[in-house]
Amino acid sequence: MNGMGPPPAFRGGGGPGRRRPLTDEEKAQRPKLTGPLVRRILSYLKPYWKRVLLVMVIILISAGLGLLPSMLTGKMIDDGLVAGNYAMLVQLVIISLCVVLASNLISIFQSYLNAYIAQNISYDMKNEMYRHLSQMSHRFYTNQPQGELITRMTSDIGGVQSVISSTMTGLLANIAVLVTSLVAMYRIHWVLATVGVLLLPFFVLPARIVGRYRWKIASRTQEKWDETSQILNETMSVSGQLLVKLFCKEDSEYERYHTVNGETRNLSIKETIAHGWFHMAISTFIGIGPLLMYLVGGVLMLRWDIGPAMTVGGITTMVALLNRMFRPVDQLLNISVDVTRSLALFARIFSYLDMEPEIVDRPDAVTPDHIKGDLAFERVTFAYNEDKTTLNEVSFTVESGKTLAIVGASGAGKSTLISLIPRLYDVTGGRVTVDGTDLRDIRLAALRQSVGMVTQDTYLFNDTVRANLLYAKEDATEQEMMEACRKANIHDFIMSLPDGYDTVVGNRGLKLSGGEKQRVSLARVILKDPPILVLDEATSSLDSISESQIQEAIRPLLENRTALVVAHRLSTVLSADEILVLDEGQVVARGTHADLLKASPHYRELYETQFLRPLEQQKEPRHRPHPHGEDAPPPPPPSHAAFATDEQYI
Repeated sequence: MNGMGPPPAFRGGGGPGRRRPLTDEEKAQRPKLTGPLVRRILSYLKPYWKRVLLVMVIILISAGLGLLPSMLTGKMIDDGLVAGNYAMLVQLVIISLCVVLASNLISIFQSYLNAYIAQNISYDMKNEMYRHLSQMSHRFYTNQPQGELITRMTSDIGGVQSVISSTMTGLLANIAVLVTSLVAMYRIHWVLATVGVLLLPFFVLPARIVGRYRWKIASRTQEKWDETSQILNETMSVSGQLLVKLFCKEDSEYERYHTVNGETRNLSIKETIAHGWFHMAISTFIGIGPLLMYLVGGVLMLRWDIGPAMTVGGITTMVALLNRMFRPVDQLLNISVDVTRSLALFARIFSYLDMEPEIVDRPDAVTPDHIKGDLAFERVTFAYNEDKTTLNEVSFTVESGKTLAIVGASGAGKSTLISLIPRLYDVTGGRVTVDGTDLRDIRLAALRQSVGMVTQDTYLFNDTVRANLLYAKEDATEQEMMEACRKANIHDFIMSLPDGYDTVVGNRGLKLSGGEKQRVSLARVILKDPPILVLDEATSSLDSISESQIQEAIRPLLENRTALVVAHRLSTVLSADEILVLDEGQVVARGTHADLLKASPHYRELYETQFLRPLEQQKEPRHRPHPHGEDAPPPPPPSHAAFATDEQYI
């Protein structure tokens, strides 16, 4: 929540009435408590069963020790003060101090054990979840909200940690305290014990009513906190602030935040008042209980002789035990809420862990000694869903060392086609082969290590330039890394940065321009040195200078390797060995630029709309009258560079 925590009411839960009641949605999605689910939850405790058993023993010891101060207080009064025995009083005080100290030390040890078990289970679950999610397909990440993934990894597993350290041990501790208190009370005097039990509903019910009212206000406060957080997320980010400034919305956004902030303030004040009433109710009923115990105890001691003989110390002991019994009662009455929420956490986590990875190695998958790079699409069909086929019976081959440009209108299936090569998706029909072997028969790690892919949306980690480059090859030498950057035409720029290769590039490479990010990305692929190169051409949205630099960087990439390039620029089309034309998921033509202009209406239309017309529009501003009133002289004749610019072919 951007560093802002929820209001205090949401931060903890001890004490009667403190828990938020289940919402309608939580009730509707209440998971069923089944044997397999319980066994699966307990399986995470199994590696730590010795410590879990030790925690249970400590809870029982703590519950027993917790009785002693109340019992000793009664003896101090009867055997020390009333009897006038100073030595006995001192002895009982010393014993009480030792009991309190021992109880606190045991409590610290229990806290350590709880934290150890909970943190290790959280550690295990996070590792298991991260490993599992990293094996999920690209389709999973395009369909699943990113925020939900982060929530599973953080909030949900963090909630499990709280379940282990608080809910489970708290349940056992509350039961132990309640049982030991009741047993001790009935052993001292059954009448007063029964009075204490009859007082419980009068203590719990009003407190829960006030608590529910408080939580209604707290829930509305939380909604406003969420709304405030949303406004801050949207308007305080780099992109959000840019949009606000460009549209002059500073005042309106301030008013929106001002309004929500005021509503949050008012609700927080109401919640504070409700919290005060809540504590007043609790304090009132906690005070009534001992008063009634003193009254009934006094009647038994002074008027009626029912049950064992009652003393002043006995009454004091019963009052202390009654207060001790009050604490766990509400916790146990709300146990269904705790259990439901705990099960819901596990159910959400298990729902992700139970998802089967879509792209996996076949049992007999192999790791080739060498991949040459001969690619073949054999009647390939692919569909993202059953409603629409994206690729339909696509067949073509690319020989090792050749470059194939792929062109087509938007939605023709170009990006889908190239994403099949590193198996970001699997074909739904036909097959893709490399060197005659079905991609699905090659181990994923070996296949993807042999494929270098550069997309339009270059992603850089918020780390140094060096770290982003070495992501392709961790053991690369400094010389190899610099040589790759020289080939990508980015080395000189990197050296001009304040910290050179150790300069942090910012979130998603935000501190670099689009062309600089692309050249770093190309250097990363050059460092990887794969036999197969896939380019979803990276120059479509760059200026002419950046485009020229990117084209120079691409040239060494295309040498001696198989390349499939989704083309958005004429220069890429003309530099390719052949061109493949896609239309509505089908191959409609293949050949050189000159051949396709003559034989393919689809390509001719693409040439005129995608390639030629934008370039003519781009050239118009450059055409200026000659100072003497004549047109400027024509440009020099085209060079024969291997990777020429678009203008040279117009």
